[in-house]
Amino acid sequence: MDLVTLTAFTIAYAIAVIVPGPGVAAVVARALGGGFGAAFPMVLGILVGDLIYLVFALFGLAAIATWFGPVFVVIRWAGALYLLYIAWQFWSARPGSEQIGAKRDGSAWKTFLSGFALTMGNPKTIVFYLALLPTVVPLDRPITVLGFSELTLIVIVVLLIIGSAYAGLAAAARDFFQSTRAIRNLNRTAGVIMASAAVFVVARE
Repeated sequence: MDLVTLTAFTIAYAIAVIVPGPGVAAVVARALGGGFGAAFPMVLGILVGDLIYLVFALFGLAAIATWFGPVFVVIRWAGALYLLYIAWQFWSARPGSEQIGAKRDGSAWKTFLSGFALTMGNPKTIVFYLALLPTVVPLDRPITVLGFSELTLIVIVVLLIIGSAYAGLAAAARDFFQSTRAIRNLNRTAGVIMASAAVFVVARE
């Protein structure tokens, strides 16, 4: 794939990822509540969802995504409900040493699935891959293995860098606070952000 197309895709995708949405809000809230390690699985879940939509778009499967619209509605609601559950946990959490570090309770898989569900039901992601992507990447001819590999690599690198940056900054801000009152306020702030992300997921069409 030519350099101009790859550059245009990189810029367009980076802007789409940087602009705050439900995914960014959820990652920030998770990092505020449990640190970078607790938020990173969500970044990976978002990444997998993005890669699936990339495949849909590049190989002409937009029609399939539209046909299975009801499935994405179910996924969107499931993700929103899980985010509300996490929001309640943050809001009602009692500040203590366990709230300062990332929890090791085996919830990384659930966090990953939450990020995946967010992406699969996120209107911004759907619009980018199924509507905006064809404006920067010519899809009127078969995609080559090299071209697919290049676009996939761009998605992985860009999303991991930006997603990790959001999580890292939020985790650093979290670690700055040490008092019980500050941790309680931080947890509640994380809960509000997470609940807001859930509302965005189900409200935006």
